[in-house]
Formats: sequence, structure tokens, C-alpha cells
Amino acid sequence: MQDNEDGIVLKNPEGMELIQTVDFFTPIVNNPYFFGQIAAANAMSDVYAMGGEPYSAMNIVCFPTKEMDLNILIEILKGGYFKVLEAGAILAGGHSVEDKEIKYGLAVTGIVKKEHIATNKGAKIGDFLVLTKPLGTGILATALKAKWEGYKEIEGLVYFWASRLNKVAGEVIRKFNIKGATDITGFGLGGHLLEMAKASYVQIEVWSNKIPVLERVREFVQMGLVPEGSYANRKFCEKMVEISSNVDPILIDIIFDAQTSGGMVLSVPEDRLNDVRRYLNDHGEMAAVIGQVRPCRGEIFLKIV
Repeated sequence: MQDNEDGIVLKNPEGMELIQTVDFFTPIVNNPYFFGQIAAANAMSDVYAMGGEPYSAMNIVCFPTKEMDLNILIEILKGGYFKVLEAGAILAGGHSVEDKEIKYGLAVTGIVKKEHIATNKGAKIGDFLVLTKPLGTGILATALKAKWEGYKEIEGLVYFWASRLNKVAGEVIRKFNIKGATDITGFGLGGHLLEMAKASYVQIEVWSNKIPVLERVREFVQMGLVPEGSYANRKFCEKMVEISSNVDPILIDIIFDAQTSGGMVLSVPEDRLNDVRRYLNDHGEMAAVIGQVRPCRGEIFLKIV
């Protein structure tokens, strides 16, 4: 908009439902442009998880303008802008607040046809669970903040995965009529799968040895570099989770690691599994089969084996 309006008028595409979501957080990487890209990708992820496409977005910014170089803010906003463009959406201004702590994210409006909507209550008994990104960004971000050896390489790894849009997974939902999906963010894989299991009234069985993990993550867990949020996730879920005695304790910490802009988990019927995996792989995405949906058994909604 060039006329200094406080809002934007958009035409709602015929036959489309609206998805609205908002997310913002403090930096997890040092590079401000990287941070802007990651925060924008994270905010749009909820739209993809419901089978939609981002349509418009508005910046949400907190920044200490009196204490920090404004070029840092410019780089954050530039990163967010280009990520929104990559998603095919419109960035329509936003709102900023003077704050001692940097925070950035987006309020996003997405569009979806009613018949393409997926939710976390759509998992059906017999479905297989397909994960589209490896785990460990929360643990790597903790190592990055501690400036651990090789932290510049760690930042590059976090940026590569966390700035990656879940756009292709959203396409899969629409193309293959997937009804159960969730993106993996602050509650970790374990927390979000538990939400899905409870909403769908099923038990989800996770195959711990099939879960893809980012480089150096196991090493950092052994050193105790696990964010507090990950411990909180595990404690909150523990009464509804059963963990087999042979599961590596390091993997449990990783399963409950609080992710930023993580991948998606798709609940895929067996007759569509090969086609879904092939489509993801052909478009350069990961397609790890990490578990299966079982009948609900009492108060245990998540089983890790």
C-alpha cells in the first residue's frame, strides 16, 4: 500500500475458506536476516498444516530502536519479506512496538477449499505417520546461544531446516486428500503427536529408531544442552505417554525437543503411503515413516517404542 492506510482490503477468492494464525518469538540465530526468514516460515506453517496456502501476512515486531542499530531491524524485515514472497503471499504492513527484547513474527491469513482442510483430529486407525523434517533445532539453538565450538556451522544448519517452508507438505494434503496433520513446533514431536492422538481419540505409536535427527544433536544432549522448554514438554505429557524400556533416553529428550519451524507430520492411509512419500521425495522433501495410528488404550495416547 502506498497511501499510508492502516489496513489492506483483499478480495476473498471464490469458494475458499479462511485460515487465520499468528506467531512471533525471540531470535534463535544470530544473523538477523536468517531470523526473519525462520520466523516467517514458522508463522506460515500452521496454514500449510491445515492444507491451506498463505494469502496475506502482516509483520509483528518488537525492537529496541534506541539501543540497537536499525539495520538489524531492516535485515529481519527483509528476511521475512522474501520468505512471504517465496510462499506466494502478500506482505501487507504490520505493527511495531518499542521493546528491550527483539521479537518478530507474522499474523497470517491463509486460504483453503473446504474439502481440503486437514486438522490434528483427522488421524485414523491404521494410518502411517510421515515426518518431513529432522528433529533437533531447539537443542542446536541452545548450543548456538552458548557459542559452542562450530557455532557458525550450527547456525547454518538451523537456518537451512527452520527457514524451509512446509509448502510441499501442504500440497500433499490437498493432492492426496490427507485429513490428519500437524506441524511440529514448541511442544516438540511428542507433544504435538499427543495433541493429535487426543483430538482423534487414538493411540499413536512412535518408532524411535526411525526418527531422523540433525547432526550433533545427540552429542549436545549428552552434554546437557537441552532447552528448558523441552523438559517442560516431557513433564507435561508424561502421564499420557508410555515409553518402552529399550528406548534410548537421548532420543526421548530429542522427541520432546521444542522445535522452531519444524516439519509436518502427515497421518497417511496405507493405500496412499507410497505415493505421498514419492511426491515429497520428488520435490526435495524428507518423508520418514515414524509410526502408526493404533486404537486408543485408556489414558495412554502416545506410545514410544
